[in-house]
Amino acid sequence: MTSLQISAEEEMVEKFLDAAARGDLSQVSALLSHTPSLINQTGYSGWTALMLAARNGHHQVVERLLSLGCDKFSANSSSQTAYDVAKFWGHRHIADLLSRSDDQCQRVLPAADLVPQENYFSRETLDRLSAKRTDEVWLEAKRSDPDSVYLLFSNLSPMISTPEEDGKQMDAKLCRFRYEAVKDLLQKPSTVLIFLGAERKKTPGSSSSSGTEEGSREPPVWFAINTDEDPAELLKRCREKSRSFPKTPNRDLLKFSEDEAGVVAQARSVLAWHSRYSFCSTCGSGTRLEEGGYKRSCLNSQCRSLQGVHNTCYPRVDPVVIMLAVHPDGNQCLLGRKKVFPAGMFSCLAGFVEPGETVEEAVRREVEEESGVKVGPVQYVSCQPWPMPSNLMIGCLAVAISTHIKVDENEIEEARWFPRQQVIESLLRGASQALVLPPRQTIAHQLIRHWISVNSNL
Repeated sequence: MTSLQISAEEEMVEKFLDAAARGDLSQVSALLSHTPSLINQTGYSGWTALMLAARNGHHQVVERLLSLGCDKFSANSSSQTAYDVAKFWGHRHIADLLSRSDDQCQRVLPAADLVPQENYFSRETLDRLSAKRTDEVWLEAKRSDPDSVYLLFSNLSPMISTPEEDGKQMDAKLCRFRYEAVKDLLQKPSTVLIFLGAERKKTPGSSSSSGTEEGSREPPVWFAINTDEDPAELLKRCREKSRSFPKTPNRDLLKFSEDEAGVVAQARSVLAWHSRYSFCSTCGSGTRLEEGGYKRSCLNSQCRSLQGVHNTCYPRVDPVVIMLAVHPDGNQCLLGRKKVFPAGMFSCLAGFVEPGETVEEAVRREVEEESGVKVGPVQYVSCQPWPMPSNLMIGCLAVAISTHIKVDENEIEEARWFPRQQVIESLLRGASQALVLPPRQTIAHQLIRHWISVNSNL
């Protein structure tokens, strides 16, 4: 980028921030319609347009920025969020707006408002239509429907394309197929097919609806296929360029849009269960797939798994607590690193919930086992499906009641208390050699970001 381009970009950011500070709604809207990337740009001392509008009491500008998805958890160099700014300057109506969730409910942490958030992999793009899973006639009709969408997985990796725009690689996109392109695969015994759901109906005012006839049609349903066919042969079915099957799920599956990430989480988790539980874990007999892929029944009519409800028959989800322990002084957080992490990376501690254990007790046990630190109060923040293979990450904040660290080297190689300012520097200004945080798609990143936002000092 030339110095002239940089200067023009800086001028555009300054113009946008000035419009927000003055409460010029029309100019804010016009600039964002032309350059949407302006919405979270920062100016002097890390102030965003949302913070400036909140500082000066411009309710309509704040409303507009929120409706366009601006980041209200962003903190400036003084560790203030837009909510902190509005509250400090007495703009209660704006503070209420910033603390409000979509359903008008508020969850409160001590001395802070907790706004529920959507994590990566969490978006429900499809209506799962679970009541239709037992309707085999309906499912059979939808399997051969020319409008139905099929996603193709090879060894649990989805076929994707990675388009480029102006030489820059965009979000990975799922390759979508129709029935005619995959019907031969559906005839093979080794193929696993699951029903994902139907596209959600567009609202009447949606710009994507196109007339009465289009609006009256049933939305297309989606399926996912996992096959052991040769990946190179499978790739020939897709006409899109730069198509591939990801080889490293923990990294490559973080490259989708929010909408497609939610679909991948559902599909991969269920397909992973089928790949691991093809035999009955009660008697060892074979099993058959039922209910659109959401149940496996034992073929042995005498097996006790056929009596009552058993978790061997349905896709399993493993609960995992992931927590950010906060120092008693409120200004440090506990992060650990595993040997497999990239150099300098630290993350939240995490561990599986054991049978008969509450979330709170699992948090306390795991923090003490891994770091030697004891924690007291535990507060749930949000959760995230993690389809590798099928975990539910339950994100919490916990307050430490001891500070001495003694790591269990079988679990992690190091744990350390990090000052809040150092964490802010890593979040806002990029990683340093001393501290690299997990990517934004992880709940660990969001927990850290949340702690920064709700523990701001003015």
